Amino acid sequence: MAGQRPLPPATAWRAVLACVVASLGLLARRRVHLPRGNLGRSIRFADGTDAVVYRETVTDRRPAEPCFLAISFRLRGVRGPRAHAAFRAESVLNTPLFVGFPGFVSKLWLAHDRNGRYRGLYEWDGPDLAEHYARSLWRVLALVSEPTSIDYRIVQGVTRDAAVADPASSTGTPSTEDAWWRVAEA
Repeated sequence: MAGQRPLPPATAWRAVLACVVASLGLLARRRVHLPRGNLGRSIRFADGTDAVVYRETVTDRRPAEPCFLAISFRLRGVRGPRAHAAFRAESVLNTPLFVGFPGFVSKLWLAHDRNGRYRGLYEWDGPDLAEHYARSLWRVLALVSEPTSIDYRIVQGVTRDAAVADPASSTGTPSTEDAWWRVAEA
């Protein structure tokens, strides 16, 4: 997407630090949940790739202004089934890096597709908050990802579940290279 860029480092890292502090409070109050209902669910995307849900994270928040956020990246130097399995196992430790961001509602964690692309499919409360998160997270992802692989899309007025269940909820016909985030079938 033209114009996508990370927040300036100091701004992004302050936001991540504030998120971690807020996350610890949410975790201590048991406001973060890991439901199992979507685990193993295969999702096909408009670019022809498939990815499997390996974790779901939700909070008790309900959005006033729901939006769908999709983020993708390719890990640097992670190759082979064992390395990807290790990443998926340890990635639960990344939970404090996002659940405390203002506006976070839920996330589906998707395993790498045949192109090595990991995806997070989120529900967020408000597109501005989703954008702030995506641009802050970029700094974290840049530490472990191929720099040019980081990408995100935001669709206003659509919940995550609607975007996954009803591909028509994200209108328009994407080009093949821009279709990585559009659910074709779940």
